[in-house]
Order: sequence, then C-alpha cells, then structure tokens
Amino acid sequence: MNAAWLPLTTLATSLLAAAVIFLLPEEARRLRTSINLLAAASKIILVALMVVRVSQGYEDTFSFQIVGGVEFVLRADALGVMFAGLSSLLWLCTTIYAIGYLEGAANRKRFFGFFSLCVASTLGIALAGNLFTFLIFYEMLTLSTYPLVVHSGTAKALAAGRVYLRYTLTAGVVLLLGVVLLYSLTNDYSFASEEGLSPYLNDHRGLLTLIFVLLVGGLAVKAAMVPLHGWLPRAMVAPAPVSALLHAVAVVKAGAFGILRVIYDLYGIELSVQLGVTTWLAVAASITIIYGSLRAIAQQELKPRLAFSTISQVSYVVLGVSLFGPFGTIGALAHLLHQGFMKVTLFFCAGNYAEELGIHRIDEMDGAGKRMPLTSLAFTVGALGMIGLPPIAGFITKWYLGVGAIQAEMYWVVAVLVASSTLNAVYFLPIVHRLWFREGPAHGKGAWPKEQRLGRLETHGWLLWPAVFTALVSIGAGLLAGLPFSPLDWATRVAVGEYLP
Repeated sequence: MNAAWLPLTTLATSLLAAAVIFLLPEEARRLRTSINLLAAASKIILVALMVVRVSQGYEDTFSFQIVGGVEFVLRADALGVMFAGLSSLLWLCTTIYAIGYLEGAANRKRFFGFFSLCVASTLGIALAGNLFTFLIFYEMLTLSTYPLVVHSGTAKALAAGRVYLRYTLTAGVVLLLGVVLLYSLTNDYSFASEEGLSPYLNDHRGLLTLIFVLLVGGLAVKAAMVPLHGWLPRAMVAPAPVSALLHAVAVVKAGAFGILRVIYDLYGIELSVQLGVTTWLAVAASITIIYGSLRAIAQQELKPRLAFSTISQVSYVVLGVSLFGPFGTIGALAHLLHQGFMKVTLFFCAGNYAEELGIHRIDEMDGAGKRMPLTSLAFTVGALGMIGLPPIAGFITKWYLGVGAIQAEMYWVVAVLVASSTLNAVYFLPIVHRLWFREGPAHGKGAWPKEQRLGRLETHGWLLWPAVFTALVSIGAGLLAGLPFSPLDWATRVAVGEYLP
C-alpha cells in the first residue's frame, strides 16, 4: 500500500514551521523555540516511519502533474531516506545548538525562518523522485541559505554572500542546462526508470557524456570540489550553527547526494563506467581530497581549517561512488552519514570555544581542554574520526573505500587515502596537542581572548550537549557498525540494491 501522505507530511513539517516562525513577532522567543523543537522532533518520527517502511519493501510516492510530461514527485526510497535521516537528526541537534548560540541576538525570527526553509529544501532534495523535483529544491536551498550566510550583516558577510550566490546560481544554470538536454533526449526525468539511459548509449554517447558533465559540474559546486570550492571558505563568516548546517547537514551534502543520484539512479553505475566518466570523477575527487588537506594545514584560524577539511572530506563520497564495486559504494554512502556527525561535532565545538573563550585562532587554544573538558573531548573524537582512527566512524568508511579501491583495481586510490589520512593527522593532531598538553593562560577573568561564563557548566547547556551527543554518535556508529539500521548497514542495503537488483 502506497502511503503518499508520508513523504509529503514529512516535507510539510519544515515548510509549516518556517511559515509560522515568519509570522511570529520577534519577541515570541519561547513559542518560536517550541515550534522549532516540535517540528524537528516530528520530522525524526516521520523519517523513522519511512525507514521502517522502506526496510519492509515499500517506496511511498506522492506525485502530481504540473504540465504535460512534467511531474512533481516525492519518493521515499532507501537512498533518499538515508539522507533524510541524516538531515532530520542533525537538524534537531543544530536547532538546539542555534537556540543557545543566538540567545539575546538580533533577527532571530529571520534566522530560524530561513533555517527551517533550508532544512525543508534539504529534505526535498532527499525525497525528490525525479530530476525536475530535485532541481526545484536544489535552487530553493541556494536561496534559503543566502540569508543565513549574510545573517550578521557585516561588509565581510555581505561580500561572502555575493560570492556564494555567484557560484551557486551559476551552478544552477549549468544544472538546468543538463536537465533540459536530458529531457530533450529521453522525455523523462525519473530516478526510477528501469532501463535508465543505456538504450541511448550507441547513438548518443557524446551527448550522454556532455549531459553527465553538466549535471555533475552543477552539483560539484555545492559539493565544493576543486576548482569550484571558492565559496565555502568565505562562507565561514556565518554564525557557527550556519557553518554546521552548510558543512554537515545541507549544502555540501546536497551536492554530494546529487552526484550519487546521477550515477546510481539516473545513469546507472555500469553505463557510467562504460562512458569512462567515473575515472575522471575519481581523479577530480582525489585532487580535491589532497588539495583541501594541504590548504587546511596552512590555516591558522579554526573555522577556515575546518572548512578546507570539509572540502577534502566530502570528496570521499564522490571518490567512493566513482569506484566500480559494492565496497566503494558502501564506503561512499556510509561516509555521507559518518562525516556529517563528525563534522557537525567539530563546528559545534569551534562555536563553543568562540562563544565561551573568544577563541578563533588555533594558537589561542593552548590548555582549553582543562577549561572546557567535555567540549574538548568531543572535538578530539571528531578530529580522530576524521583522521580515520578506530573505533570512531571515520575508520569504517576509509576501510571500505580502501577495499573498494583494491576491488576496482584502482590501487592509486589507496595511496590517495593514505596520503589524505596522513595530512588529516598533520592538521588535526597539533590542535589536540594544544588542547590537552599545553598550559593555558593564567586562570581568571580575561585570561582568554574574551572569556565569559555562559552557564553553570563549562558553557551553556544548549551549546554543550549537542556537541557531546554527536560525538557519542560518531563513536557508536563505529563501535556498533554491524547492528541493524546502523549507517553501515543502511549503506550496505543501498549497495546491494544497486549491484544485486
């Protein structure tokens, strides 16, 4: 039985929350907080229900025809529900964090309204059943995140916002061109076509290659692949909750997820390999991985270092999807989830250091582990996970990517993974050393750049507990990777469906 209401209702929770928040007066802080938390909790319940139904073999679909041949389609399949699960759970964590972070700040109504629209766009991308629906929410994501990037209203933030729009709107035009060419060839936008594009290979090989380049090129901007990554480091002027949203929940993940859709659900992995595009994509991803790591080493401010780390880490997903074989697919899909939890932990912690101690630079972090032990433990977990050390989730995905590279006989990819992990250690371990093994400034008011007491704990509880929770999830996803419904288990389900239909 098709429960068409389920994907529609799940999407509507964020849209309705945004509409209500925009209508509330600025001073209605408690009501706005209640609406945010209720909508986020409701979404988790609805997505959990979709997970159960997908595991039982259902793919609930809602659709209506806009004009002849063009349909708006929402479909809850295994890949979409996986991304929806990540975005819904991290939305709740980021919402809690943002409530504490923006306590007493101006323009909270505007922030949380666009925040909800951003998450609605991400969920629409996850549940899009065809390329037309995907494109709608992909552009909606661009427009809803721009006000968050420029939220502070400073000249630097406005300049970063202009750069962000130039990159993402241009990418949208490129993506649209690819969509138009695809429709002119096939009269179909669907992600669920049984034959896919294989029947067009013999007569339209060049056109299929061009369409692939346009689609992936448009998506690679949000995925921050080199040389299309320039917007991401500049966007770090945004508040910490927005940085977490950009890097772990929404924008860069939407780009990587779109590339997954193009390869697995539009072209199919076999056709992609026959066209020869996956090898070039693997090379591009590898360049991005190494470049992002090298640039991260050179950064002396914490958030820009994490930004270049994201540029590197998200391309693991693209690299894995470029490897022909189930292990590469499992590694790519699991990393989509694992990286989200680890990276959001790091940005939460960076925000905590900035808010509690005024720390923005890495050379200001000496001894912060003693002053903020739980935050620093969470940061350490995230950092070690990014390096790929067991038992944290990052180890699982790097292991599967390495096995996938050997399975695909692309041995040079193993060298890329080893080099990347080494570079990850170079730019993360000195921070961990500063936190725990160096003496901080003399204890007392004014000892740190801008020390303040935001709560009875080491910082405000709304800021502390989301970071602790996501760090624990990062550990649990590694230790309990073999359990049913774990990120690794769900990634395996999708990979089995791709290679053993």
